[in-house]
Amino acid sequence: MHSTVLSFANMHNHGELFANVLRARRDSFIVKRAWDLPETMGMEYDQYDTPQSRWVAVHDDAGHVLAGARLTPSTARCGIYSYMIRDAQRGLLDSIPQDLLYDEAPVDHGIWEVTRGFIGHDISNDIRLRVRLLLTGQIVRAGGELGARRMVALLPSNWTRWSKRAKLDITPAGRVMDMGGVEYQAVWFNLLDKLH
Repeated sequence: MHSTVLSFANMHNHGELFANVLRARRDSFIVKRAWDLPETMGMEYDQYDTPQSRWVAVHDDAGHVLAGARLTPSTARCGIYSYMIRDAQRGLLDSIPQDLLYDEAPVDHGIWEVTRGFIGHDISNDIRLRVRLLLTGQIVRAGGELGARRMVALLPSNWTRWSKRAKLDITPAGRVMDMGGVEYQAVWFNLLDKLH
């Protein structure tokens, strides 16, 4: 099992891995959860999949994606869009409540967003925790390498069950809300103690 951080600068070195991440996202969000999201050629994507973002993939030797997430700087801009959590708060996204954060969404070089996180529904229970720990560990490492002090994320609201095992400093950033039949919550990943 491997974890890879993809960017527009390095994805050519990883064959089909980026496309496989988008295929796995389609399976997780469109097929399994029946979310109404853009898709083409069997891949899910949106306006935040730009060269400003990075994608974390947990995969096997053959490139089969077990889990993944997208990282976007809070300073991102593309047309009228910035990053998903901020744009939801600004009322640009119908599918996410505007009151998802307790405070105003930040724009700061030291803050990155984590969205589109998933673990494949076909991942067996005997390796699911290992996959989750590898995914979250790589998100934290990538965030540190990108200069993030904090990361804001939308996670299923059961994050408290596994965050201690992953030794993550996670705190609520907003209320629990129903999104497509799943309870989600905006949270802060505090990275300062992880950067030493």
